[in-house]
Amino acid sequence: MDSDDESFGEHDSGNVSSGDDDFAMDVDINNPRDRGQETDEYPYDVLTTDEIVQHMVDCIKDVNTVVEIPATVTRILLNHFKWDKEKLMERFYDGDQDKLFKDAHVINPFRKPSLALKPKIKKSRTEDCEICYSTFPPSMMTGLECGHRFCTQCWQEYLTTKIVEEGLGQSIACAAHGCDILVDDVTVMRLVQDARVKLKYQHLITNSFVECNRLLRWCPSADCTYAIKVQYVDPRPVVCKCNHVFCFECGENWHDPVQCRLLKKWIKKCDDDSETSNWIAANTKECPKCNVTIEKDGGCNHMVCKNQNCKHDFCWVCLGSWEPHGSSWYNCNRYDEDEARAARDAQERLRSTLARYLHYYNRYINHMQSLKFEHKLYAAVKEKMEEMQQHNMSWIEVQFLKKAVDILCQCRQTLMCTYVFAYYLKKNNQSQIFEENQKDLESATETLSEYLERDITSENLADIKQKVQDKYRYCEKRRKALLDHVHEGYEKDWWEYTN
Repeated sequence: MDSDDESFGEHDSGNVSSGDDDFAMDVDINNPRDRGQETDEYPYDVLTTDEIVQHMVDCIKDVNTVVEIPATVTRILLNHFKWDKEKLMERFYDGDQDKLFKDAHVINPFRKPSLALKPKIKKSRTEDCEICYSTFPPSMMTGLECGHRFCTQCWQEYLTTKIVEEGLGQSIACAAHGCDILVDDVTVMRLVQDARVKLKYQHLITNSFVECNRLLRWCPSADCTYAIKVQYVDPRPVVCKCNHVFCFECGENWHDPVQCRLLKKWIKKCDDDSETSNWIAANTKECPKCNVTIEKDGGCNHMVCKNQNCKHDFCWVCLGSWEPHGSSWYNCNRYDEDEARAARDAQERLRSTLARYLHYYNRYINHMQSLKFEHKLYAAVKEKMEEMQQHNMSWIEVQFLKKAVDILCQCRQTLMCTYVFAYYLKKNNQSQIFEENQKDLESATETLSEYLERDITSENLADIKQKVQDKYRYCEKRRKALLDHVHEGYEKDWWEYTN
């Protein structure tokens, strides 16, 4: 950014990068680098906040060497194009430049300012601030290329409000009413005096750069300040320096074998349905006519749908129309009527759909909860490994316990995601093979978990060590077989999905 960049570069980048964890046991689940999988084929870098700022500066310099416009304008243009340098260059040279600058809310630097934009200085060599309506010498007035000038105090208060209260960074517009020209970062850093406000602004600029840039993504782990930079966007696992493994495309925990779009759909469905679905299943029925969910709050079986467009009268017991029930109000016996049978069939289909969802949801949640418990095993295993080393066992000899917990967590994570995949999967021959692979992996995982939660003593150490090693190797093979089969299905288009 040449000299203009110094206003941002000299200050704190706005975040503090956390150091590496000294306890090597606390590795994240499903670490592709530990497994030597496809991560090497997907190049990426893990950046600290200082490196993020430097990357932003480098992007601006790359563009400036070609277009030769002020760095502050370049920053706004790049932000407008979500930091896509090639797209900016293409529009700059092939399109209407006046429209380009107008759309980005900046003044065209190649146009000379008109006389109307020059400051209105009185004969007394003073100017009026149109915010506080006070009179100041020109040295105490400042403005943007749009020509709107206000006193320094008003600018400071305006910018502070925008930054601190509204959380705006790259999108702070001119203080003049109706003017959409953006305030550049150099002007903000020059006018704002409060160090805390400057730091907040730098936070916002850094965050905006990462959020807008499709090739950058913050690590979603709590309190982590690293970001991942890739060369192209793909649904692949990336490993942060904090050891968190996530999918770069969607930002969720790495979720092989389910695809991003299905996982997003599943998470939305769980957020909408899971909290109330059990209660709904036990306490409500659907109107046979409009399918609105109805709760019975009295003893009478004569139900009237509250839907204003329905108002259907039906029997709570048989779900048939109430009209033919005559005076049989409390002791319905019309279970074989055609209308009632059709209503019950429709009701059963809805219940079946809910039951199917709960089947997969409960198993998904079970593995998620088990995974949280397995993480506690790391602490227990660490103590057990230290104890074993005091009984004349080498550090290498006790590593099988850590390896087993690593694989156990990987298997839990994979199994959790398989239930999302299975929920949307239509039945066919390949889906049956998938379910068999899922069953084998689940059975082996539960056995391994049971071995690791047993008390390991010096007397049973040799026996349990061999069992644990055999079982985690088997789990590893079954997990690989399951994932390979699903990936082969993606390549050969085996999988069909429900709506």
